[in-house]
Amino acid sequence: MKEMNDDRIVMTLDAGGTNFVFSALQGGKEIIQPIVLDSNSDNLDSCLQTIITGFRSVKKELLPKIPVAISFAFPGPADYKNGIIGDLPNFPSFRGGIALGPMLKEIFNIPTLINNDGDLFAYGEAVAGFLPRINGLLAEHKIEREYKNLIGITLGTGFGAGVVINHQICLGDNSAAGEIWLTRNYIDPSSIAEESVSIRGIKRVYSRISGDDTDKSPLDIYEIAKGRQGGDKEAALQAFKELAQVMAESLANAITLLDAPVVIGGGVSGAAEFIIPELIAHFQSTINDQGKRLPRLIADVFNVEDPATLKKFLNSDTKYIEVPFSKKTVSYTQKKYVPIGISHLGASNAISLGAYTLALDYLDKKNLYASALQEHV
Repeated sequence: MKEMNDDRIVMTLDAGGTNFVFSALQGGKEIIQPIVLDSNSDNLDSCLQTIITGFRSVKKELLPKIPVAISFAFPGPADYKNGIIGDLPNFPSFRGGIALGPMLKEIFNIPTLINNDGDLFAYGEAVAGFLPRINGLLAEHKIEREYKNLIGITLGTGFGAGVVINHQICLGDNSAAGEIWLTRNYIDPSSIAEESVSIRGIKRVYSRISGDDTDKSPLDIYEIAKGRQGGDKEAALQAFKELAQVMAESLANAITLLDAPVVIGGGVSGAAEFIIPELIAHFQSTINDQGKRLPRLIADVFNVEDPATLKKFLNSDTKYIEVPFSKKTVSYTQKKYVPIGISHLGASNAISLGAYTLALDYLDKKNLYASALQEHV
């Protein structure tokens, strides 16, 4: 990708409720040692001063080089197009709306972009992660298929998502695209999907089935499921199974609407061996339509992290058929294939790459518009 050879520098921030991690990217790579500061999220003035101090420190580290933009993610819904952060659980001092983007733009005098972490994760994977990996494999095997869309899923404290359409990030008209966490819970329709597809969901199910009320982490439960740590193995397996069942139905709806590959990242994606097979089983099930059984998905979904399944995915079904009343032939892909896999970049790196690429894209479009306007005048 051209972004990986770009000389422009973008300052970034990984914003957590506890810590802020400031850095800078050039050519898609981190070029300074990250600067970590306490977020002070419960005190507005202290929090804003921390953000300003962090970016000033990054700018000083970059000298004599000059950054061209600031671009970073903030967790949760906000008015991202206008750079305004609203009511976020991890940032209680921001209630009522804080014009964070405009503040930073005025102080540093460079464009400032803020977006949802799920959106930037998907964009980073589309630019330099999952999509290039899959399309590269297809080209290597001389298969005439190219994927341009992507659903990016993050599994951790919550159930996040981002959407890329035709290689462009889809933010929605209200900066609220990809809010998959709010879809209906397949197992408990009275609640949202995130109640099951999250760290708290895994812990709750394990505790409920095992009767163990000690505060075990998802890693502990994973180790129990693997048989490498003492505990209730069946309860651990069921905890990941319930997560996968709820996730699968939400994803099935997303795939049906978007017809796009899926990449999964975040801490809980480390348990993919227990999650993805359950997703595939759900995708391969049927749904009732007035007595008729229809496939849950039109497309076949392939777990590309499994070597045997990847081999099937790379087995081209393209054939050439004749054009009626002509001697020409055209290629015909008979089946619909959707790949699903885990992030090889890691969620944090993918988010940073997404933020970096989005800033460059914004600057390029801004310059193109200015040039076109100048020519018109």
